[in-house]
Amino acid sequence: MRKFLPSFLFLFTFTFIISSFTHFAFAQTNKQDEKAEVVIKRAVEKLGGEKYLQAKSQIGRGKFSVLRDGALLSFQTFVDVIVFPDKERTEFKSGGSKTVQTNAGETGWIFDGEAQIINIQTKEQTENFKRGIRTSLDNVLRGVWRKENAALSYVGKRQASLGKRNDVVKLTYADGFTVEFEFSAEGVPMKSIYKRRNPDNEEVIEEDRYAQFVDVQGIKTPFIVDHFSNNQQTSRINYESVEFNKTVPNSIFAKPSSTKELKKDLKF
Repeated sequence: MRKFLPSFLFLFTFTFIISSFTHFAFAQTNKQDEKAEVVIKRAVEKLGGEKYLQAKSQIGRGKFSVLRDGALLSFQTFVDVIVFPDKERTEFKSGGSKTVQTNAGETGWIFDGEAQIINIQTKEQTENFKRGIRTSLDNVLRGVWRKENAALSYVGKRQASLGKRNDVVKLTYADGFTVEFEFSAEGVPMKSIYKRRNPDNEEVIEEDRYAQFVDVQGIKTPFIVDHFSNNQQTSRINYESVEFNKTVPNSIFAKPSSTKELKKDLKF
Protein backbone atom coordinates (compact mmCIF):
# COMPACT_ATOMS: atom_id res chain seq x y z
CA MET A 1 0.00 0.00 0.00
CA ARG A 2 1.36 3.42 -1.03
CA LYS A 3 1.96 5.79 1.87
CA PHE A 4 0.94 9.42 1.45
CA LEU A 5 2.48 12.43 3.16
CA PRO A 6 0.15 14.43 5.37
CA SER A 7 -1.24 17.37 3.38
CA PHE A 8 0.60 20.03 5.39
CA LEU A 9 3.90 18.14 5.00
CA PHE A 10 3.33 17.69 1.28
CA LEU A 11 2.61 21.41 0.91
CA PHE A 12 5.74 22.31 2.88
CA THR A 13 7.87 19.92 0.82
CA PHE A 14 6.42 21.18 -2.48
CA THR A 15 6.92 24.81 -1.48
CA PHE A 16 10.50 24.12 -0.40
CA ILE A 17 11.32 22.42 -3.72
CA ILE A 18 9.80 25.21 -5.80
CA SER A 19 11.52 27.88 -3.70
CA SER A 20 14.87 26.11 -3.98
CA PHE A 21 14.49 25.69 -7.75
CA THR A 22 13.46 29.32 -8.21
CA HIS A 23 16.40 30.51 -6.11
CA PHE A 24 18.79 28.29 -8.09
CA ALA A 25 17.40 29.45 -11.45
CA PHE A 26 17.58 33.10 -10.32
CA ALA A 27 21.18 32.62 -9.14
CA GLN A 28 22.12 30.98 -12.44
CA THR A 29 20.46 33.78 -14.42
CA ASN A 30 22.30 36.39 -12.36
CA LYS A 31 25.61 34.67 -13.04
CA GLN A 32 24.87 34.60 -16.79
CA ASP A 33 23.85 38.26 -16.75
CA GLU A 34 27.01 39.19 -14.84
CA LYS A 35 29.15 37.24 -17.30
CA ALA A 36 27.50 39.10 -20.19
CA GLU A 37 28.31 42.42 -18.52
CA VAL A 38 31.95 41.33 -18.15
CA VAL A 39 32.12 40.54 -21.88
CA ILE A 40 30.69 43.96 -22.75
CA LYS A 41 33.03 45.77 -20.35
CA ARG A 42 36.06 43.99 -21.85
CA ALA A 43 34.97 44.97 -25.37
CA VAL A 44 34.51 48.62 -24.35
CA GLU A 45 38.01 48.69 -22.88
CA LYS A 46 39.37 47.08 -26.06
CA LEU A 47 37.80 49.81 -28.20
CA GLY A 48 39.06 52.70 -26.11
CA GLY A 49 37.27 52.70 -22.75
CA GLU A 50 36.03 56.15 -21.72
CA LYS A 51 37.18 57.69 -25.01
CA TYR A 52 34.84 55.31 -26.82
CA LEU A 53 31.95 55.85 -24.41
CA GLN A 54 32.29 59.66 -24.42
CA ALA A 55 32.26 60.02 -28.23
CA LYS A 56 29.30 62.23 -29.15
CA SER A 57 29.50 62.11 -32.92
CA GLN A 58 31.09 60.10 -35.74
CA ILE A 59 31.70 61.09 -39.35
CA GLY A 60 32.70 58.33 -41.73
CA ARG A 61 33.61 58.43 -45.41
CA GLY A 62 34.17 55.54 -47.77
CA LYS A 63 32.55 53.15 -50.24
CA PHE A 64 29.38 51.06 -50.01
CA SER A 65 29.33 48.01 -52.29
CA VAL A 66 26.40 45.79 -53.25
CA LEU A 67 27.30 42.15 -53.92
CA ARG A 68 25.53 39.06 -55.21
CA ASP A 69 26.93 35.54 -55.49
CA GLY A 70 30.38 36.89 -54.67
CA ALA A 71 30.33 39.42 -57.52
CA LEU A 72 30.28 43.21 -57.23
CA LEU A 73 27.03 44.62 -58.62
CA SER A 74 27.58 48.30 -57.82
CA PHE A 75 29.26 50.68 -55.43
CA GLN A 76 28.70 54.21 -54.16
CA THR A 77 30.80 56.66 -52.19
CA PHE A 78 29.24 57.86 -48.97
CA VAL A 79 29.48 60.33 -46.12
CA ASP A 80 27.83 59.09 -42.94
CA VAL A 81 27.17 61.47 -40.03
CA ILE A 82 26.04 60.06 -36.69
CA VAL A 83 25.12 61.93 -33.52
CA PHE A 84 24.66 59.34 -30.80
CA PRO A 85 22.35 57.76 -29.98
CA ASP A 86 19.67 58.18 -32.69
CA LYS A 87 20.53 60.77 -35.34
CA GLU A 88 22.09 59.83 -38.66
CA ARG A 89 22.46 61.35 -42.11
CA THR A 90 24.03 59.38 -44.95
CA GLU A 91 24.75 60.82 -48.38
CA PHE A 92 25.44 58.41 -51.24
CA LYS A 93 26.94 59.36 -54.60
CA SER A 94 27.15 57.27 -57.76
CA GLY A 95 28.16 58.98 -60.96
CA GLY A 96 26.33 62.29 -60.96
CA SER A 97 23.47 61.04 -58.80
CA LYS A 98 23.04 61.73 -55.09
CA THR A 99 20.80 60.12 -52.47
CA VAL A 100 20.39 61.37 -48.90
CA GLN A 101 18.83 59.34 -46.09
CA THR A 102 18.29 61.13 -42.78
CA ASN A 103 16.80 59.97 -39.48
CA ALA A 104 16.32 61.67 -36.13
CA GLY A 105 14.55 59.58 -33.53
CA GLU A 106 11.08 58.67 -34.80
CA THR A 107 11.24 60.79 -37.96
CA GLY A 108 13.12 60.64 -41.24
CA TRP A 109 13.28 61.80 -44.84
CA ILE A 110 14.93 60.69 -48.10
CA PHE A 111 16.19 62.75 -51.02
CA ASP A 112 16.11 61.06 -54.43
CA GLY A 113 18.64 62.94 -56.56
CA GLU A 114 17.53 61.45 -59.87
CA ALA A 115 13.89 62.39 -59.35
CA GLN A 116 14.83 65.59 -57.49
CA ILE A 117 12.29 64.91 -54.77
CA ILE A 118 12.28 64.76 -50.96
CA ASN A 119 9.99 62.22 -49.32
CA ILE A 120 9.06 61.65 -45.69
CA GLN A 121 10.12 58.14 -44.72
CA THR A 122 7.43 55.49 -44.45
CA LYS A 123 6.75 53.72 -41.17
CA GLU A 124 8.58 50.67 -42.53
CA GLN A 125 11.66 52.77 -43.35
CA THR A 126 11.81 54.37 -39.90
CA GLU A 127 11.29 50.94 -38.32
CA ASN A 128 14.24 49.64 -40.34
CA PHE A 129 16.35 52.50 -38.99
CA LYS A 130 15.34 51.73 -35.39
CA ARG A 131 16.12 48.07 -35.96
CA GLY A 132 19.53 49.10 -37.27
CA ILE A 133 20.18 50.93 -34.00
CA ARG A 134 19.05 47.92 -31.97
CA THR A 135 21.48 45.64 -33.82
CA SER A 136 24.44 48.03 -33.80
CA LEU A 137 27.63 47.64 -31.80
CA ASP A 138 27.24 51.13 -30.37
CA ASN A 139 23.83 50.24 -28.98
CA VAL A 140 25.05 47.23 -27.02
CA LEU A 141 28.41 48.66 -25.94
CA ARG A 142 27.12 52.11 -24.92
CA GLY A 143 24.16 50.63 -23.03
CA VAL A 144 21.48 52.46 -25.02
CA TRP A 145 19.40 49.25 -24.87
CA ARG A 146 18.83 49.80 -21.14
CA LYS A 147 16.42 52.65 -21.96
CA GLU A 148 14.23 50.09 -23.77
CA ASN A 149 14.29 47.73 -20.78
CA ALA A 150 15.98 45.06 -22.87
CA ALA A 151 17.71 42.16 -21.10
CA LEU A 152 21.36 41.23 -21.61
CA SER A 153 22.35 37.59 -21.15
CA TYR A 154 25.38 35.37 -21.76
CA VAL A 155 24.75 32.63 -24.34
CA GLY A 156 28.08 30.81 -24.18
CA LYS A 157 31.01 30.21 -26.49
CA ARG A 158 30.69 29.58 -30.23
CA GLN A 159 33.21 28.13 -32.67
CA ALA A 160 34.86 30.93 -34.63
CA SER A 161 37.82 29.38 -36.45
CA LEU A 162 40.30 26.60 -35.88
CA GLY A 163 41.18 26.65 -32.18
CA LYS A 164 39.24 29.85 -31.49
CA ARG A 165 35.87 30.43 -29.85
CA ASN A 166 33.86 33.62 -29.46
CA ASP A 167 31.89 34.76 -26.43
CA VAL A 168 28.23 35.29 -27.34
CA VAL A 169 25.86 37.68 -25.56
CA LYS A 170 22.22 38.30 -26.40
CA LEU A 171 19.93 41.30 -26.13
CA THR A 172 16.25 40.46 -25.70
CA TYR A 173 13.77 43.31 -26.10
CA ALA A 174 10.31 43.54 -24.52
CA ASP A 175 8.65 42.94 -27.91
CA GLY A 176 10.55 39.66 -28.33
CA PHE A 177 13.17 40.89 -30.81
CA THR A 178 16.61 39.42 -30.11
CA VAL A 179 20.11 40.09 -31.39
CA GLU A 180 23.31 38.21 -30.61
CA PHE A 181 26.80 39.70 -30.52
CA GLU A 182 30.02 37.72 -30.79
CA PHE A 183 33.33 38.84 -29.29
CA SER A 184 36.78 37.27 -29.56
CA ALA A 185 38.60 36.02 -26.47
CA GLU A 186 40.51 39.34 -26.49
CA GLY A 187 37.26 41.34 -26.50
CA VAL A 188 37.22 42.38 -30.17
CA PRO A 189 33.66 42.62 -31.61
CA MET A 190 33.28 40.06 -34.39
CA LYS A 191 29.60 39.73 -35.37
CA SER A 192 26.02 40.73 -34.74
CA ILE A 193 23.25 38.30 -35.72
CA TYR A 194 19.48 38.69 -35.80
CA LYS A 195 16.40 37.39 -37.62
CA ARG A 196 13.71 39.17 -39.58
CA ARG A 197 10.78 38.35 -41.85
CA ASN A 198 10.98 39.20 -45.57
CA PRO A 199 7.95 40.36 -47.63
CA ASP A 200 7.07 36.68 -48.26
CA ASN A 201 7.00 36.11 -44.46
CA GLU A 202 10.09 33.91 -44.68
CA GLU A 203 12.62 34.01 -41.86
CA VAL A 204 15.96 35.56 -42.86
CA ILE A 205 19.11 35.45 -40.74
CA GLU A 206 20.99 38.75 -40.99
CA GLU A 207 24.60 39.07 -39.94
CA ASP A 208 27.15 41.88 -39.75
CA ARG A 209 30.83 40.94 -39.55
CA TYR A 210 33.41 43.48 -38.35
CA ALA A 211 37.02 43.63 -39.47
CA GLN A 212 40.11 45.84 -39.89
CA PHE A 213 39.91 47.78 -36.62
CA VAL A 214 41.82 51.06 -36.85
CA ASP A 215 42.80 53.33 -33.96
CA VAL A 216 41.28 56.78 -34.55
CA GLN A 217 41.74 59.39 -31.83
CA GLY A 218 42.26 56.62 -29.29
CA ILE A 219 39.11 54.77 -30.40
CA LYS A 220 39.32 51.49 -32.32
CA THR A 221 36.66 51.27 -35.02
CA PRO A 222 35.98 48.65 -37.73
CA PHE A 223 36.83 50.01 -41.17
CA ILE A 224 35.15 47.02 -42.86
CA VAL A 225 31.60 45.84 -42.16
CA ASP A 226 30.34 42.93 -44.28
CA HIS A 227 26.62 42.12 -44.30
CA PHE A 228 25.26 38.61 -44.91
CA SER A 229 21.71 37.35 -45.45
CA ASN A 230 21.30 33.61 -44.91
CA ASN A 231 25.10 33.24 -45.17
CA GLN A 232 25.25 35.03 -48.54
CA GLN A 233 27.20 38.30 -48.59
CA THR A 234 25.03 41.15 -49.84
CA SER A 235 27.09 44.28 -49.09
CA ARG A 236 30.32 45.75 -47.76
CA ILE A 237 30.98 49.06 -46.02
CA ASN A 238 34.61 50.09 -46.45
CA TYR A 239 35.55 53.21 -44.51
CA GLU A 240 38.39 55.34 -45.81
CA SER A 241 38.31 57.80 -42.91
CA VAL A 242 36.52 58.24 -39.58
CA GLU A 243 36.42 61.29 -37.28
CA PHE A 244 34.98 61.55 -33.80
CA ASN A 245 33.53 64.46 -31.84
CA LYS A 246 33.26 66.94 -34.68
CA THR A 247 30.60 69.59 -34.07
CA VAL A 248 27.49 68.59 -36.02
CA PRO A 249 24.69 71.17 -36.39
CA ASN A 250 21.17 69.87 -35.71
CA SER A 251 20.01 71.63 -38.87
CA ILE A 252 21.45 68.88 -41.12
CA PHE A 253 18.83 66.44 -39.78
CA ALA A 254 15.87 68.72 -40.50
CA LYS A 255 13.92 68.18 -43.74
CA PRO A 256 14.99 70.87 -46.25
CA SER A 257 12.34 73.13 -47.72
CA SER A 258 13.94 72.85 -51.16
CA THR A 259 16.07 70.33 -53.08
CA LYS A 260 18.47 73.18 -53.87
CA GLU A 261 19.75 72.97 -50.30
CA LEU A 262 20.98 69.42 -50.99
CA LYS A 263 23.16 70.20 -53.99
CA LYS A 264 26.11 71.20 -51.81
CA ASP A 265 28.23 68.58 -50.08
CA LEU A 266 28.34 68.43 -46.28
CA LYS A 267 31.31 70.26 -44.81
CA PHE A 268 32.55 70.15 -41.21
